[in-house]
Amino acid sequence: MTKLSVRHLLGIKNLNENDIQTILDTATQFKEVINRPIKKVPSLRDITIANVFFENSTRTRLSFELAEKRLSADVVNFSASGSSVTKGETLLDTVNNILAMKVDMIVMRHSSPGAPHYLSTRIPANVVNAGDGTHEHPTQALLDAFSMREKLGDLTGKKIAIIGDITHSRVALSNIFCLQKLGAEIMVCGPSTLIPKHLGELGVKISHNVKEALAWCDVANVLRIQLERQQIKYFPSLREYSLYYGINKAMLDDLNKEIVLMHPGPINRGVELSSDAADSQHSIILDQVENGVAVRMAVLYLLAQQ
Repeated sequence: MTKLSVRHLLGIKNLNENDIQTILDTATQFKEVINRPIKKVPSLRDITIANVFFENSTRTRLSFELAEKRLSADVVNFSASGSSVTKGETLLDTVNNILAMKVDMIVMRHSSPGAPHYLSTRIPANVVNAGDGTHEHPTQALLDAFSMREKLGDLTGKKIAIIGDITHSRVALSNIFCLQKLGAEIMVCGPSTLIPKHLGELGVKISHNVKEALAWCDVANVLRIQLERQQIKYFPSLREYSLYYGINKAMLDDLNKEIVLMHPGPINRGVELSSDAADSQHSIILDQVENGVAVRMAVLYLLAQQ
């Protein structure tokens, strides 16, 4: 088994192409495991993993927890809302208290960009970034790339459109880094208020026309409008956003080609995607959910070997 070049998974930016391919190849093996009648392997039987979530999460937390249990790890779940964090305890004190219980690995989501990086330099455990503010969400990008590769094969030269709220999305940045390292071309599409000014410097195409993006791409990865992260109004209303940037099945059927439709979830049905588009034959959204467990198993397994 090829080893990773890193001790922590802090962001795609820190990985090289070989690391990404190793994770995706390992995930292929674990996907076979989770489709067997007996879905567990003893790979991490002596490892204790703490899921430390300072932000609400359903999909990511459940996916990590399931991945950990499939690998036979001991799992500790920590939620900031019911903890001493609400009494003013610092991030480092919180994590050191968890480590005192002999935890080997920390999976952390935090609203502050860079929080996992800060921790990784101060504690001996492996750190996995499960999303830090609007910065990165590396395991989502890896499972997206895995899902695309499963559907399309080699991603070299493939055209991927990332559509929606790019400014507030940690998924967008991780996807751009990951897919570029795998040789794909990237276009971002959305209202000008939701596309960061510096993005063109990353070598991505920029469009403000959703039909143009769909006509260009092989894969449309549609992002949720993140109202909870928006301090000001970036567009007049959800209805208006849907009118100009929402995708429905008729738009997909009008294309003279087959494209793959993705969404990291949760979907605002009727806003960025209509129900008939989300549930259409173009969609691999539920495959992404299944693949998330296999990819996170691969990440945890490979980091435990470091």
